[in-house]
Amino acid sequence: MSESWYGWLLVAGASLVVFFTRAVFILPGARLRLPPAAEKILRYAPAAALMAIVVPDTAMVHGAWVVSLYNPRFVGGLAAFAIAAATRSVTLTIVGGMAALTLVRLFLA
Repeated sequence: MSESWYGWLLVAGASLVVFFTRAVFILPGARLRLPPAAEKILRYAPAAALMAIVVPDTAMVHGAWVVSLYNPRFVGGLAAFAIAAATRSVTLTIVGGMAALTLVRLFLA
């Protein structure tokens, strides 16, 4: 087998692995049920993934952790979190977080 086929073989093998790892949960349909504890834990997976993306972006400036009131993104994130926890309104959360970010940029940074 020539070397050019190794790449295609690798892509085909990876495709099969990805397909079958996802098909295990789709093909059985409703017959496959996760334990209630696993279902309860998996409900928090999207929020955990979102926090893993958002927190480092709000707390880091030029590659260093800056957790202070002089970091506009950190203050905006804290304000947005507080508003979201208090109101559960997506619109108010976005507007309040952006307002806090803008105010800190204008007056403190």
